[in-house]
Amino acid sequence: MTRGPAVNANTPHPSHRTDDELARLDIPDLLRHGLTAAPGPHRTALFGDGAAAAAVLLDRLAIEPRSVAFLADTVHAGGVARAAELPEPLPHRDAAVLVRQWLRAATELDGGLTADDTAATWLHAVATIIELKQRAREAYSR
Repeated sequence: MTRGPAVNANTPHPSHRTDDELARLDIPDLLRHGLTAAPGPHRTALFGDGAAAAAVLLDRLAIEPRSVAFLADTVHAGGVARAAELPEPLPHRDAAVLVRQWLRAATELDGGLTADDTAATWLHAVATIIELKQRAREAYSR
């Protein structure tokens, strides 16, 4: 039986993980357990720490939020499986390899349109977090 990622459902506040701690999270595992889960701890973990972790990793690779948002729109329009087949789902080789791992983990679920829509929404959340990180850096550097 698959237990899923460690999730503390009794914690009502966001985690206080550093970017380095977030970067070490197993995003494919969070996707496998959170995409098709009913609202609850696994979905919260995916959209909380999972989205923040994905944003940290992609931001470190200098990926623009609009590229992630475009991928989210592609997932919404054609599905996760179709997006996983793209030769370059994001610009830059390292980012493409990383995101392809996430997309392939999501295709393992065979969750249909609901999982595709949830994955697209999650990718939009990742894009939003990247944009917030960039704006905060800009404001701090002024």
